[in-house]
Amino acid sequence: MSESPQRRAWRVTEPIHAMIYFAPEAPTRYAELGVGPQDGYFASRAAAFGECGPGLVTATFYNFNPALVARALPAVWASTTPAAMAAARLSAVDAALTRGLGAATLASPEVAEAAALARAAAEAATAWPQGRPLFAAQAELPWPGEPHLVLWHAQTLLREFRGDGHVAALVAAGVGGIEALLLHVASGEADERFLRVSRGWRREAWAGAAEGLRARGLLDAEGGLTDAGRTLRAELEATTDRLAEPAYDAIGAEACVRLAELTRPLSRTLVKTGMLNPRLPEGESRP
Repeated sequence: MSESPQRRAWRVTEPIHAMIYFAPEAPTRYAELGVGPQDGYFASRAAAFGECGPGLVTATFYNFNPALVARALPAVWASTTPAAMAAARLSAVDAALTRGLGAATLASPEVAEAAALARAAAEAATAWPQGRPLFAAQAELPWPGEPHLVLWHAQTLLREFRGDGHVAALVAAGVGGIEALLLHVASGEADERFLRVSRGWRREAWAGAAEGLRARGLLDAEGGLTDAGRTLRAELEATTDRLAEPAYDAIGAEACVRLAELTRPLSRTLVKTGMLNPRLPEGESRP
């Protein structure tokens, strides 16, 4: 099945956003505020919510062990503020993209054009905030000035817009957070240990969730997807794509294709240089 221009625009551009979860610049900036890497992840991504507790983050991030979230929030706000965490995250983005792509590339007309297209789609998405709490909160943050930071912020909004829709699809399908991780691993697209450990799930909980999915006929005895599991995964992706389309429809298919053309070399460079290689923080995120 051919990929839609809307999905391509999101998929190809996504590494420009996602690198912040793996770049060493992020924990370095968080440490300057007295915050550890894992606490920094939760606090920086949730900073738009204000000084929130674990419940809101558990609900919106969806697939993390609630106990892991509760270790970080609200305790982290005794060391810093949401505004400081948001600023530290953006500073880390600036440093990481400059390191990964080079200042000359970031100042290019191609990056400026990509930023304008992504921003137009992200701003269009603000017409549909209902049922999208993480996106709506992020959309209230101020826009940065430099084109490469505009591009990152726009992709962040589009990513959370899509993510909130994905959570809605999972809830409607009766798939919980840990179950979503298991289905992702069973598809062969993700590493089990990284997802299980980074999301804070004990082996017993992981095994119990797998048994529940086998009872529903979604996993086979070896932990792979059954035909029913593959069908469900396809339906979830199709629903997620459909719910994300309004933002991209606002700029049109040609602009989506152009956005992917502009960001493909940037994303490829980030991937090739290892800026999206999964890493588990030392001494953290281990249940």
